[in-house]
Amino acid sequence: MSQAEPKLSVIIPTLDRATFLAAALRSIEENDHARDQFEVLVIDNGSTDQTQEVAREAATRLPNLRVFHEAEPGLHAGRHRGLREARGEVLVYADDDIRALPGWLATIADIFADPRVAMAGGNNYPDFQGDVPGWLEQLWATAGDDGQVLGPLSILSLADGRREIDPLFVWGCNFSVRKQVLLDAGGFHPDSMPADLLRFRGDGESHVSRYVQERALTCIFDSGASVLHAVTPERMTLDYFRRRAVNQGVSDSYTALRAQPRRPRGLIHAGARLRRVLSRLSWAVGSRGQDAELRQLEELTRAGYAEGYDWHQQQYRDDAEVRAWVHRENYFV
Repeated sequence: MSQAEPKLSVIIPTLDRATFLAAALRSIEENDHARDQFEVLVIDNGSTDQTQEVAREAATRLPNLRVFHEAEPGLHAGRHRGLREARGEVLVYADDDIRALPGWLATIADIFADPRVAMAGGNNYPDFQGDVPGWLEQLWATAGDDGQVLGPLSILSLADGRREIDPLFVWGCNFSVRKQVLLDAGGFHPDSMPADLLRFRGDGESHVSRYVQERALTCIFDSGASVLHAVTPERMTLDYFRRRAVNQGVSDSYTALRAQPRRPRGLIHAGARLRRVLSRLSWAVGSRGQDAELRQLEELTRAGYAEGYDWHQQQYRDDAEVRAWVHRENYFV
């Protein structure tokens, strides 16, 4: 049964990407949702570029925009600062490099007018910022049962319409959740961290998605709640996919260890998890011919994932601070 549309809090954590942030804020300004029905929170996680100037300039056109500085490093810190400051019932998390389609906010508000809905997302269409190499074109053009999905770039294009969806297909660049659900889940787990703090990486919004999934809460996909997600030239390289595989290995090690009692000597093998990652993210290339770059991509992905997974397992074994971090009850600052 539908009720009045809830107010939305759009939360954008950002760090040193002023040009992208400016485009994201312009796209929100151009959305066709009533201005008094949403607010925008820019969470500056320590930028040294023109981020503050960009946000202040946008606020002259979006009077419902507020800017906060969050000194604690890590994406989860920015996300949680937004949670603390938000006035809306529904939290709309977006990356600073998205551009929202015109009906984005109105669609999200309409979805959450149904009080049964806990979480929602839409498509994350690729906004390629340069020439796309052939191997990447092949990967993106290969549709699975669910449509086009490429996890390492956080892009997906599913069929038009509104329907229930597996919460694990709602990714952080376009992630809407009811505030109370996020609080009940204990907030986000750590995600992107500075390079020197990689050992403290976790599984990010996937934790919240699993919380929704395990409790059979309603998660909705609607193609009207879609964004364009920037794919820069440096992301269209084999080395970038390798680094993403390393990070995924760290995240999966964190997930596996957190699910177990504290066990500094009993480490968990990555093999089965690697096979699932390769299948889930469509990185295995057996069905895509004998293209040399695709074969190299598969090899780099396997090696990178194992490197990240095994490294994090070792960090957990050797460092009591990492063990304590992995098993924290929550990561609210």
